[in-house]
Amino acid sequence: MEEEQIDNPSRERLLPIQEDRSASSVSISLPARLKQNLGCKRIWSEVSGSLGDLGTFVPIVIALTLVNGLDLGTTLIFTGIYNIITGLIWGIPMPVQPMKSIAAVAISEGDHLTIPQIMAAGICTAGILFVLGVTGLMGVIYRLLPLPVVRGVQLSQGLSFTFTAVKYIRKNQNFATGKSEGDRAWDGWDGLILALVSFCFIVMVTGSGNERQENPVGDEDRDSDRDRRKPNRYLRVVSGIPSALIVFLVGIVIAIWRQPDILKQLTLGPSKPQIVSISRNDWKVGFLRAAVPQIPLSVLNSVIAVCKLSHDLFPLKEVTATSVSASVGLMNLVGCWFGAMPVCHGAGGLAGQYRFGARSGASVVFLGTSKMVLGLLLGSSLVKVLTQFPIGLLGVLLLFSGIELAMACRDMNSKQDSFVMLMCTAVSLTGSSAALGFGCGILLYILLKLRQFNYDDGIDLFQSSRRKPSETMA
Repeated sequence: MEEEQIDNPSRERLLPIQEDRSASSVSISLPARLKQNLGCKRIWSEVSGSLGDLGTFVPIVIALTLVNGLDLGTTLIFTGIYNIITGLIWGIPMPVQPMKSIAAVAISEGDHLTIPQIMAAGICTAGILFVLGVTGLMGVIYRLLPLPVVRGVQLSQGLSFTFTAVKYIRKNQNFATGKSEGDRAWDGWDGLILALVSFCFIVMVTGSGNERQENPVGDEDRDSDRDRRKPNRYLRVVSGIPSALIVFLVGIVIAIWRQPDILKQLTLGPSKPQIVSISRNDWKVGFLRAAVPQIPLSVLNSVIAVCKLSHDLFPLKEVTATSVSASVGLMNLVGCWFGAMPVCHGAGGLAGQYRFGARSGASVVFLGTSKMVLGLLLGSSLVKVLTQFPIGLLGVLLLFSGIELAMACRDMNSKQDSFVMLMCTAVSLTGSSAALGFGCGILLYILLKLRQFNYDDGIDLFQSSRRKPSETMA
């Protein structure tokens, strides 16, 4: 009987997620909902989990600041506000990530994008997503998309993160040029030994990331009865250690140790708010060069994939494609006019924050508050500290985020679903385009459905429909 009570929650999570949530989630008052969204069992786990997305956030912010002149202080303040609002609304560690395609185009070699062009790209992308959200079209797209194709997009994004993470760990990085510069040394404050020690530390603390009674896929059902009756004391002790927080603090200490004069270069006070002036040419360049490749990625990864993953990880929380799409739109329709970095929500960030212990909105509220405090106190001068942060440690954090996102695809149990997912993933990674992989996945899914269609029954149905009028007249 006791074993049944333990197993039932995980089995319930294996059931398809229904659009109609429980009645209790509908009739709850606003103060009670906010209290529920901020409720957490382990505060240090939430704090640690809030840092799980730094492996993506920090490198892109550094690159845009050094190459394109992004105002880091303004970005920190606006993204902090976004974090707090999303945590209060959804009650899950919904990430706020840079728009990666826009950032990649902005810092690519050749003619770098200017700040007005970057903001124009963010506003154009946000406008389209906002329209898709408020009109309900994004919800229709979400319901119609086959799950194997969505899993293929998730898997490709997860593997892409892991490839980048391994590159951060093994190679020296120059974010100003976006290139790797030789193999990383074994010793030193940013050497391979430090990265490997951090990796082993996180594995010893968090394991494979499957916490009993919190893992929605249900792998814990395979554990032996002996493991259920005799909990491991070591695991109970280390499960409360905020691994990501410790790694991040170690990185900050090393950054200051590597260049002690860095503290003297910090200036107090926020950045002066300014409205970005966008010319007609900026709109044209921003849309064609950056918004066009970003729009399909935002639809697939920032809305569709993140909604699927949130339903997997938090089945009792209501996160709709309509609300997420409108959220991405509103964030950038406001922030980009002030020079804040174009941002979105992302499945990789959600997976990373969940991987390091985030389970409620309190984690991103803490992260958002920290960003706002740093942005108001230090402004853009904080970039001097970030440039000294060990890149190998960022690679370790990003590596676990990518693996966690990729493992969300392990529910593809049939060979046909796995075939569609892997084909979508292969095309996405080879062509460096999630949209291309998505299109191939949809085509493959339709072809397999057509192959299984019983054409004899279709012919019989067509012939019977033609005979009925003549029989009626007779």
